[in-house]
Amino acid sequence: MRLNIVIINYRTPKLVIDCLASLKNEVEVGQDFVVVVDNASGDDSIEQIERAIAANQWSDFVRVIPSLINGGFSAGNNIGIKAVTADAYLLLNSDTIVRPGAIKSLLHAMATYPEAGLISPRLEWLDGTPQISCFRYLSPVSEFIKAARTGPITKLLKKYDVPLPVSDKPIKPQWTSFACVLIKHEVVEQIGLMDEGYFMYFDDVDYCRKAINAGWQILHLPQARVVHLRGGSSSVKAELAARKRPKPYYYASRTRYFTTFYGSVGLAIANAFWLAGRSISLVRELIRSKQPHTCEQEAQDIWQNWRSPMKPFLSSRKKVS
Repeated sequence: MRLNIVIINYRTPKLVIDCLASLKNEVEVGQDFVVVVDNASGDDSIEQIERAIAANQWSDFVRVIPSLINGGFSAGNNIGIKAVTADAYLLLNSDTIVRPGAIKSLLHAMATYPEAGLISPRLEWLDGTPQISCFRYLSPVSEFIKAARTGPITKLLKKYDVPLPVSDKPIKPQWTSFACVLIKHEVVEQIGLMDEGYFMYFDDVDYCRKAINAGWQILHLPQARVVHLRGGSSSVKAELAARKRPKPYYYASRTRYFTTFYGSVGLAIANAFWLAGRSISLVRELIRSKQPHTCEQEAQDIWQNWRSPMKPFLSSRKKVS
């Protein structure tokens, strides 16, 4: 088995079907396999997807696995990874459409760059406009930059600013979006599966950071292109963009990340830096009568789970919309 493609569904059957349609001519039947993990959707998702598989004769390379619980992004991907042993695993969001040749390019890069443990394609909108999908590590200083949102501060602390500019050439970022990422089997063998203590978000930077700490590199390959319909598989990004209060698991995952890599003291420092940055942006907003750029109740929510930061978020074992 060469490639195991894992797609997670949670009440997005139409997106999954469109994603599968884009894979039809990109996989090699008999070598590649697609596992669709349904994260306890509780609707007719499985029936819709299975009808599409039968109607389009995809059963030779697609299998649907129902999960009894919605354990979140990491847990769902782990189910898919464990279902089929492969040389590599392509984690693919349900709200993606794979452009022709993308998978072939990623697999070629995997063979060409043996030091690259994780390889990501360029994510783009339907019209081909690229999306930022490569980043520097989130750190206490980056929390200050994010909350301050002031040009001079961002420029002064540029090496800590999280987003990396879109590149037309291959780059080696510190982490990359898991909307689509190819992971070598050897990486999974060495560092294990994804941390199921994250329900959703911050799990990708966590895994990339662990891979780099184990000696692997992250490679971003812009020649491989995948459409990412942002927000199609989760409402959190739309909530963040609208400055609305996101689901509590977002901040619980943030707490887990900072505690994992910076300790409990590092988490407290990250929160203090965020508050310091927020004081700067707040003064600017008051002077200029501008709307807040932070989410509703964010100053309160950054402390989510801080008393027990390594305990999985309680809702991660329930059905979450």
